[in-house]
Amino acid sequence: MKPKVIKNEEEYEIALERINELMDAEPGTDEFDELELLAMLVDTYENEAHPIDLPDPVEAILFRMDQAGLKQKDLVPHIGSRSKVSEVLSGKRTLSLAMMRNLHRELGIPAEVLLQESGAQIVSPLEGVDWKRFPMKDLIGRNWLEGFQIGLSEAKERAEEILSAWAAPLGEGALEPALLRQHVRSGGNANGYALTAWKIRVSLLALEQNLPDYKAGTVTQDFVRDLVRLSYLDDGPLLAQEYLQKKGIHFIVEKHLPHTHLDGAAIRMPDGSPLVALSLRYDRLDNFWFTLCHELAHVALHFDGKESEAFFDDLDQHDVDAFEGEADQWATESLIPTEDWDAAELSQNPTADRVLAFAEAHRISPTIPAGRIRKETGNYKLFGRFIARQKVRPFWGIA
Repeated sequence: MKPKVIKNEEEYEIALERINELMDAEPGTDEFDELELLAMLVDTYENEAHPIDLPDPVEAILFRMDQAGLKQKDLVPHIGSRSKVSEVLSGKRTLSLAMMRNLHRELGIPAEVLLQESGAQIVSPLEGVDWKRFPMKDLIGRNWLEGFQIGLSEAKERAEEILSAWAAPLGEGALEPALLRQHVRSGGNANGYALTAWKIRVSLLALEQNLPDYKAGTVTQDFVRDLVRLSYLDDGPLLAQEYLQKKGIHFIVEKHLPHTHLDGAAIRMPDGSPLVALSLRYDRLDNFWFTLCHELAHVALHFDGKESEAFFDDLDQHDVDAFEGEADQWATESLIPTEDWDAAELSQNPTADRVLAFAEAHRISPTIPAGRIRKETGNYKLFGRFIARQKVRPFWGIA
């Protein structure tokens, strides 16, 4: 037969018969060359059509124990406890990535056997990451870890593996705790692991949005002032979301996690596009518009053409650095220009009628000047009932 790529079982059987006929061929002859070529073709077909299954990880562990004369207690340093060793060897517990790493390093069990994937390698652990500190209970409770239908105990045991798979679409660095890499306005109170989990969540939701390309320099004060005029309309927050997304700016609303003290964030996505995410920690319209403008200030001042990756903001913090001071000032000016505000002298004579008239003249929500008066005067009892009626969470179905 003329040697050719083997594509099916019939051709495979014919090749085997021809190999049998050529077994006595002498080296250096045409028959021997044909034998070598057919053997290679058969080997390639067998590897593709009849791959040899990798050994079961538990069988591999038991085999290595038998080779080395090890008892179950000898696996405790590698797996964690006698009960865990027993559960792993009985098939009741899945090997965690940390266990695999130990078994590969200490007992020499191949990584591809432990991972059940040919040619696979066990990645090195991330430096500076304490997987036990991620809020797995909250992530499971909020159903953020879709596809991982496991209990809390196992989730904590396999946190590295689960979280790595969860964050994989965001690329390298996504799991490094926020306090280690990002700009956090928190007064030192924020839990960096919870902030990181929240960042991953909103970033993954943003990846699902199909937006036009973002053009650097889009976010200017004129751009934001046009945005703020949408506050004049009853469904202004939803229109603001659409307004931003049409310009390639991701916008996500997601409730904050415990111990984050988070109002919002500005995040640079892997493709360079900006993401503005709000937690609606305070369910007030004035807080919504200021936080939104503050995060857009970070995009305008600290993202376009610069290296900053993310800003997390607790706007209750008043002891701020230069970045936050710039963003506060930029947001305030975008909401109401200083010239217009000074001319109105609303803080000197703060009445509901004057606030309503100012808002009508500037085509913005009256909660915006009312909120600024409360902040400037330090009197948060002013317009309390008025502002309390202006809710935001219902726009996104949040209780």
